[in-house]
Amino acid sequence: MASKTDFSLAEWKKIVQSPLLAGFAVSVADPNGFFAHLKEAFAEARMLGEAKASGGDATLIKSIAEELLTSTGRAEAREGIRTIAAGASPDQMKVRAIDQLKEVAAILDAKAPTEASAIKGWLNKIAQTVAEASGDGFLGFGGVQVNESEKAALEDVKRALGDA
Repeated sequence: MASKTDFSLAEWKKIVQSPLLAGFAVSVADPNGFFAHLKEAFAEARMLGEAKASGGDATLIKSIAEELLTSTGRAEAREGIRTIAAGASPDQMKVRAIDQLKEVAAILDAKAPTEASAIKGWLNKIAQTVAEASGDGFLGFGGVQVNESEKAALEDVKRALGDA
């Protein structure tokens, strides 16, 4: 089984950032207001907390979540997101996030082949949870759970991660 020490510092930073990237790619696909963004952020945080608490056979997922939930890990991941967002339109941000996820998938396939599928599945689940967190409509009425822009972003995330 792979561990943090199997990756270079730069690779590990990208891997730790990947849960935020998966959610970010969906969020920027359809930026729908402050409260929707909060719901999405809480959904993502809940997924990280669950991963940290569950552990089980997915020790690399637990390590990623544990690091991302530290102040240092969170700050470094957010800095990476800010770099992606700097001077970019929402479409450009989504493309940059997807490109980063492709890099993470390649790193996982090369250095953690036995855990790669589980981690990619987890990242897809994070993206899906974020997409479902803020349905369209008013006060939960009307609209759709996941709109077309978010569905397209979810497909982009799946393609970027490969076999998940």
